[in-house]
Amino acid sequence: MKNIRIGTRDSQLAMWQAEWVQSQLTKLYPDLNFVLVPMKTKGDKILDVPLSKIGDKGLFTKELEHGLLNDELDMAVHSLKDMPTQLPPGLIISAFCEREEPRDVFLSKNGVKLEELPPGALIGTSSLRRKSQLKHYRPDLNFTDLRGNLQTRWRKLQESDMVGIVLAAAGVKRLGWAHRITQILPEDIMLSAVGQGSIAIEIDEKRSDVAELLARLNHPETERAVRAERTLMRKLEGGCQVPIGALGQVVDGEIILRGMVASLDGVRVLKAEVRGSDPEKVGIEVANRLIEMGAASILEEIR
Repeated sequence: MKNIRIGTRDSQLAMWQAEWVQSQLTKLYPDLNFVLVPMKTKGDKILDVPLSKIGDKGLFTKELEHGLLNDELDMAVHSLKDMPTQLPPGLIISAFCEREEPRDVFLSKNGVKLEELPPGALIGTSSLRRKSQLKHYRPDLNFTDLRGNLQTRWRKLQESDMVGIVLAAAGVKRLGWAHRITQILPEDIMLSAVGQGSIAIEIDEKRSDVAELLARLNHPETERAVRAERTLMRKLEGGCQVPIGALGQVVDGEIILRGMVASLDGVRVLKAEVRGSDPEKVGIEVANRLIEMGAASILEEIR
């Protein structure tokens, strides 16, 4: 049996994702042996600083990418939203797995919804994208930075004076926590992170043998939607440091892409929507519309 090495972060959610990929591949190719190789990344080690302050793209991917380039791994499994839009030379995303619910969710201590919170209520999130949109919706709320894996964030919610936390629906569902969701946040309040909800599998571009194995895990509609989102992000040169949201959906073969750029104080929230068939063209068009509306000056101020 040939061993095929699957690289993953060692958090519970990352392991769930890698185990899911492992199980799908094992079903497809029962004569091959798929082995998980867990690693710690820089983003897993620095937990006391918001990602926006570290300001480093690839915080959750670099160590795995080194493994691919040094032939220590055959593939690496990532949350697509953690991946920079520019990959290291020689690496490609070989499969975009079918997307789970892409939106964000609110988990509160006592089942109180966002619109029912009292003025001054404290919300836990380190995401500039989430904070700026929530400040726009409810300028009276307060925020505290919150990092760590999902278990850590849930524990901190219980032990603190926070009333609720905002997380990606996909991760919450994958850990079997759907019962803890107070509400799914609608897109007009909270536009998702680029790629949120999709598992991406990265490989060395020379490994056509691995690409062939992964072809059956690629979900074409998800790929088209997230390619549009990632093109928008690349055009705006965004990362963890800037409040950019995007959500692409394929409806009757057509891509509908909504994009958002916000100021840190939430006062200015710019939104644009474009429909089309080519993911790259749609992504660039939404980015250009946001730039025309003033996104460039907002992003320049933040940087």
